[in-house]
Amino acid sequence: MKLEKSCGAVIARDTPNGKEILLIRHENGGHWAFPKGHVEGEETETETALREIREETGLAVALDTGFRHTVTYSPKPGVMKDVIYFAAQYTGGEAHRQEAEVTEMRWALAEEARSTVTYENDRGVLEAFLEYTAGKDGK
Repeated sequence: MKLEKSCGAVIARDTPNGKEILLIRHENGGHWAFPKGHVEGEETETETALREIREETGLAVALDTGFRHTVTYSPKPGVMKDVIYFAAQYTGGEAHRQEAEVTEMRWALAEEARSTVTYENDRGVLEAFLEYTAGKDGK
């Protein structure tokens, strides 16, 4: 069995209307989720997450490694994949999608994000993230 590993993050920003989550539509499969990508060489999980976020979205973020959520699935026969998600706070940069991998990007409030994310396992990541950040926000 071949093992693969990707890392990414659920990215949030605070707005007058509330916390918004960055969603991207992946070219491969057309599903809505979060920025992520394969570990390259000797990269750490956090290095991979930061690189992939920058490549796919153009944004700078601060990672919160206190949130680390793993999704495991089989993308094709003979392959098992772990995707490690961290929490991230938008800190700057101008959003621009990586055209080869991302067909759309948008910021969404929690309810819209819940209804937009395609896969149940990614919705589970979103729910865990919202619970985690609500505790940190004191709400």
